[in-house]
Amino acid sequence: MKNFFIVLSMKILYLGLKILKKNGGNFLGKIAYDWNPHIFQYFKINCPIIAVTATNGKTMTNNAIGHVLKTAGKKVISNTEGNNMETGILSTLLKATSLSGKIKADYLVFEVDEGYVPVIFQDLKLDTLVVLDFFRDQLDRNGEVESLILKIYDFLKTYNGNLVLNNDDPNVARLGSANQENHNVYYFSVEKYDYATKSMKEVGEGKFCPFCNTRLSYEYYQYSHIGKFHCPNCNYGNNEIYQLASDINLKNRTFNIGNTTYKIQFNSIYNIYNFVAVICCVRIYNIDVKIIQKALSNFVLNNGRLEEITIKNIPTIINLAKNPTGSNVSLRILNEDEEEKELLFVLNDNLADGRDVSWIWDINFDTLNNVSRIITSGSRAYDIAIRIKTSGFPVNKIESYLNLQEAIKNLYKTNVKKYIIANYTALQPTREEIFKLK
Repeated sequence: MKNFFIVLSMKILYLGLKILKKNGGNFLGKIAYDWNPHIFQYFKINCPIIAVTATNGKTMTNNAIGHVLKTAGKKVISNTEGNNMETGILSTLLKATSLSGKIKADYLVFEVDEGYVPVIFQDLKLDTLVVLDFFRDQLDRNGEVESLILKIYDFLKTYNGNLVLNNDDPNVARLGSANQENHNVYYFSVEKYDYATKSMKEVGEGKFCPFCNTRLSYEYYQYSHIGKFHCPNCNYGNNEIYQLASDINLKNRTFNIGNTTYKIQFNSIYNIYNFVAVICCVRIYNIDVKIIQKALSNFVLNNGRLEEITIKNIPTIINLAKNPTGSNVSLRILNEDEEEKELLFVLNDNLADGRDVSWIWDINFDTLNNVSRIITSGSRAYDIAIRIKTSGFPVNKIESYLNLQEAIKNLYKTNVKKYIIANYTALQPTREEIFKLK
């Protein structure tokens, strides 16, 4: 009766939010979870639950999996807006449930914060877990990346469901050995692309074998510590690959898996990995290849994740970057573009961002290609400006504005192509100001 009352109350509250044209985010879940932390047990779910976790790429991959399944005619319930902790996922379920706790869907697809995988799925039966990557992120909240990996590793020791792993990330591939009795482990990989390097160009975590502590040997690095690796001592990394992407063409935005060519709307190696993970996941459920091709060819994520728009006839690319790797990937995309461009970097240090912004010193501003001006904004506009200055970028070409509206107004004084990087709480306010100009 208690759970029934909680669901009824949240239904009434949600109705009020809809009248006010408010989504509520994780508001419903926060109230319900405070009343009963085990309310997840109340839901009656008779369909597969797919979860996507990672440091970077969760939202893109989660939403793309849902899009493919919907294209296949399936009913999907998902936290597409990225509320990925227990209260956000609970909010999604509360909106979809009947008063008796029944969830009617063909699939539940959830983006899940790395630290909350063991929490959420102690009460919900997980069918497939997709793990993309692990990087240092929000040290003041998460601690070192190894602590997060070990949390998930411990959870997987008793997990027998499908496990989709990025074999090119040594921090992820190790999870396949957590439960030797689980034979439902699927690895994906991406062959070398044109901008891969022989040495690590960005800060990375995967340097030593997690099993014998031998330094890993890399054939190439795609970005950060993501690449073709193996342990010369115990041969760690040589797994059977379920889905292998080849013939990567970022200019044409295509890649192949076997004899099938996939066309996508994005031009970064970072997103190639995300979409190969999507394909790996949905193929487990026997979704037809032609449906996957169709779905990925028209999939876009218009929420600031490599979003391409035109403002005042000026091409503009917006991307979220909340840690060194995300920022360096954004700069890598910028550098692979030979056109002249200008950069706006918006950095906040709100609670959701993490107060510690020391990670900006791991961003590679010293490799900028054909950038004629940089504008910085956000609550830590001067911190990021100093970081850019110390990289050797001409100080007379750096402008800083604490006021975001002023920063964007000055950004569009010129007709040069724009790249915009914003961290977590800065992203949506930045988009809103830009769209005012549109």
